[in-house]
Parts: sequence; structure tokens; C-alpha cells
Amino acid sequence: MQMKKNSKTTGPLTTVWADDPEGNLPLNEYPRPSLVRERWLNLNGRWEYAINSGVDMAEFPEGADGEILVPFSPETRLSGVDRILEPEETLWYRRSFTVPADWQGMAVRLNFEAVDWECSCFINGRPAGEHRGGYIPFSFDITSLLVHGENRLELRVEDPSDAGLQQRGKQVLEPGYIYYRPTSGIWQTVWLEPVPSENHLSSFSCLPENDSSGFLLNAFCPKAGSVEIEISDDGGCIGRIKGGTGDSLRLPLSRPRLWSPEDPFLYALKVRLFDVSGKLVEEISSYTAMRTVSRREGRDGHDRICLNGSPVFLHGPLDQGYWPESGMTAPSDEALIFDIRRMKDLGFNMIRKHIKVESRRWYYHADRLGMTVIQDMVSGGKNRAVPASLYVLGVLGRRAGDSSEGDHRKSGRSKAADRAFFKEELAQMIRLLINHPSIVCWVPFNESWGQFDSLEMEQLTRSLDPSRLVDHASGWIDQGGGDFYSQHRYKLKLNKKRKSDGRIHMLSEYGGYNLNVPGHMWDESNKFGYKALRTREEYEKALENLIVRQLLPLIPEGLGAAVYTQLSDVEIESNGFFTYDRRVLKCNEELLVRLNRMIYSAFQKQCT
Repeated sequence: MQMKKNSKTTGPLTTVWADDPEGNLPLNEYPRPSLVRERWLNLNGRWEYAINSGVDMAEFPEGADGEILVPFSPETRLSGVDRILEPEETLWYRRSFTVPADWQGMAVRLNFEAVDWECSCFINGRPAGEHRGGYIPFSFDITSLLVHGENRLELRVEDPSDAGLQQRGKQVLEPGYIYYRPTSGIWQTVWLEPVPSENHLSSFSCLPENDSSGFLLNAFCPKAGSVEIEISDDGGCIGRIKGGTGDSLRLPLSRPRLWSPEDPFLYALKVRLFDVSGKLVEEISSYTAMRTVSRREGRDGHDRICLNGSPVFLHGPLDQGYWPESGMTAPSDEALIFDIRRMKDLGFNMIRKHIKVESRRWYYHADRLGMTVIQDMVSGGKNRAVPASLYVLGVLGRRAGDSSEGDHRKSGRSKAADRAFFKEELAQMIRLLINHPSIVCWVPFNESWGQFDSLEMEQLTRSLDPSRLVDHASGWIDQGGGDFYSQHRYKLKLNKKRKSDGRIHMLSEYGGYNLNVPGHMWDESNKFGYKALRTREEYEKALENLIVRQLLPLIPEGLGAAVYTQLSDVEIESNGFFTYDRRVLKCNEELLVRLNRMIYSAFQKQCT
């Protein structure tokens, strides 16, 4: 059928990784580095697609609209489609595949790293499963649906974007201001994987003990069995433990090598699964790290973030995770690495992953490169307030609530089912990422976006993962919980917290200074930011003044972390260190390195 016209188009920018997208599709590397099986089949590539206006369509329409390059969403230029999927439309995908001959006798799982938002999957015309949610991986056992030779895979997708209340982050149908072009359908890797038909490892967790004396491990399988877990360092095996699937196991570790941004050491793991008779069923590879995160009172009387028992100041950029030609999907694995590595080169030791769950490859690179991560939950519902009214409440020493029926209504959370779905997806995110040592803090809510019952969500977060810190409400509607007095501060002068508040002071968003770089703008005529600077020299001077005159004096007053907005420009926002295409760093690299050293030095003097 003829595709409906859509006037919304992407900008002209292209990153250095987009020259040959089919030659380096994300992700040609294994998508799940923390639970690796040797055999897998990547299904990224060219699929047929069709878009129709009837959401009740039950099968792929007659005649495809063309080809789409998976895993890029249809809203992106690299997909080859470059149009927004409207809420009343249905997006269909279709491709064929052949199961490798050496998978015979194995169960076959079809894996999706992320599909936004609601989808139904069919294999050879028969239902394989359904899923709701735009950011969490899922899979279907398709063994019984397969035929010899060529098989047909079809996926039906609907996505309301911001016409709905589901978790969607900054995706909107009418991009502008701080909101961006939506992402619909498949936007991460799709792959097939064989697993033993009798039993297989479905999930695995490995967390350090609070005193760094060992690891707490759990391996989960559909059926009962036993596991043997082996840990190795550079010199070979240093520990081994056996136990039942589902049992809580402890693997002691003598003379641990602690993970940190300065020494991001990863231990190798082998997990072997046995059936009830003792027969080896499968072996998978993984990794882990020994590091602890805590909140403790420092020598200066202020609560501080402690990594491995020692106070640490976290400083880094807000990272939206967008690229001009490919939206929320990185144009290559190298693009994921670039953002992390360059921030580390500039002296930052933290990235705040902002209201987005990345592919698991991104967290793997943060783990191995040594970048700590503050991880946001994806926002849903709706914004319920404006900063000015909340600022007045703060001046008066009062807090806006988030737990009444009226609060729920204002946040787009009046339905119990919507609140329950948020809790479910929060839990899914934590379970998905819990093994990554780089993550040091969870953020259930950003500003007032869909915020409800945040003290309850804090407790849920801690019950799922007591090993990390929690910023229960980043900016605006503070309920007095969590580990942080969390401020967003842009146009106003940076200020200290109240002495009566014993939490760690974090500037969870600050800065946002703008420098427009002609030839590297998403839209030369439409720009947004908090403070516009005209030249590189003005921009550098403003950054230096902000940190030296405003941020540094707050460290003796209890400031323990700061998140600068932001890593790169995004669409019409021009307040990144890098331009949106990552081709231009807007200020002198040595300046940022020097400013970061000043921050860490001032913090160490304060805490020692």
C-alpha cells in the first residue's frame, strides 16, 4: 500500500559512524555481554515493512511499503523510512530466516533487545507471543513454530508515543523544546539463540558483599538443576562454588581487586548448568566486579558518596543517548564507546543516563572502561507542575505532595493499572541492569514527570537492590527521601542545601550553557538553551566561572555530586560539550581536564 505522507523530517546531520550502516550494524557484537552464549544468529538487516491506518489489522498488509533497516526505527534517516508513526497507525515488519543446521535438537529463542511499544510476534503465521514496553529486552520460545528450511517472522507494532501515558522518555509526536522525535518499533538488536531443550540458564545475578569479602550469586532456570560457578582473574581460576539453581550462593574472595574508574578490573565468570542427574547441560560466560557503594558521614560532618569505602565526588554529564541520523539507536558499537571514552578523557568519572535504558552493550562498555553511571527510570505519565511554583514552595520550606488522588491525577497516574505497570517496569529495569558494576545510583523519577508515591518507589527500589544509592526524585518535587538532596539549577545561581537536611547534596542537573556551531546544528533557525554564548572564548570563560566561582565553594557545604547538562547537543538543544554529530568539541579539552582535577582535589582536601 502507499505510505501516508508525513511532513516531519530529520535534520541533515550525520555522525562519522553512519557512512556505512549496513557494514557495521549495531550491534554486530553479541547484545548481552553479561550472559554470553557462543552461538547466536543476528537478524539485523533489511526487513520488509508496511504501515497501515487500521490498528485492527490482523496480518501483514498486501504489498509492503518498502524495506527498513533494522534495528533503526522508522523515524530515523538510517532506517530508510524517515517518518513518524502516528498513534492510529500499525507498523508491520517481515523477514525470513533459516535456523542453522547445528542447532538441531536445541530450543530456539527469538530475542528482541527493545521494541517500542506494544507488539505481537508471529512465526510462519502462528502467534509466538506479545509484549508491552519500549525499553526492556524480551524473548519468545519459537521452537514449536519452526519448519525445516525457510521460516517467516512477522512483527506487529503499535506506539502512541506521547498520546499515551506509558513510559516513553522524551519522545513526542511534535518535537521541540526539550522533547525529541519519537522512536517506534524495533530499535535495538534482534537475534536468535539456541538453548538446551531440557533446561537452560534464564537469568543470573552476582553482587559484591558489603565488606568486599565475596560475591552473592543466584542462577535461575525453568527447571531444577545445579550450577557450578567459577571466577577467574588474569592469572586463572581463583574460586569455585556449586549449588542448586535458585539457591543463594556465596563465593568468598581473598585479596579482592576493587573496581573503580581508575582501575575498572573485571573478573571473568563461567557458569555451568547440570541436570538433576549431574549431566552438563550448558556453559555460559559472564563477568563481575568487586566494588561497593555506600553513603557515610565524612570527616567534615557531611554525608558523602563512598566507593569501596572511600569518599568520592561524582562529576559528569547528562546523557540523553540520541544520535542525529539514528535517534535512540546508536549508529554503531563504536558510537557507544566514543561517548563514554571521550567523557573519561575529559576528566569526568560519571554519566547520568537520562530517562532512557540503553542497550546492554553500553553498560558493558561503561563497566570495562571505568565510568560510573547514575541510571534514570524512563519517564511516563505527564508533567504535573512548573518549576516556578515549586521554587516558591521551597522558599517557604514546604513540599508539594505526590501521593493523593489529586497528585496522581496531575501526574497522569490516576489509574491503578498505570501505576502498577510503572512499578513492573521499574523492577524489570533494575533486574536487567543489576549486575553492572558501573551503576551506582537509581533514579525512579525525574522532576515531576509522572511522579507518584515516590517514597514507596524508593522502598521498592531498595528492596530490589539494597547495594546502590537512590535519588528518589531528581529535581522539583522532593519528598525528603532517598540519599540525595537533588537539585536542578540552570539560570539561577548554584546554592547550598539547608543545614537541617542530612542527605548528600547533588546538583543532578546544572549548567546547560549554549554554544551554536554553524554547520553542526540540527536546525539553524530553531535553537533552545539556558544561557547562550556567542564565541568559543565566551563559552570557555563561562564554564570556568561556573565551576570555580559557584560549584567549588559548595563542596565544603556538602556538595557531593554534580551532573552537567549535557554530553552532546540533541536536536534543537545546543547545550552539549559536543555537537550533535559528535564532530566538534566546543571547548578546549585541557580546560575541562583541569576543571575536573580542581573539583576532585578540592573534594579530597575537604574529606581527608
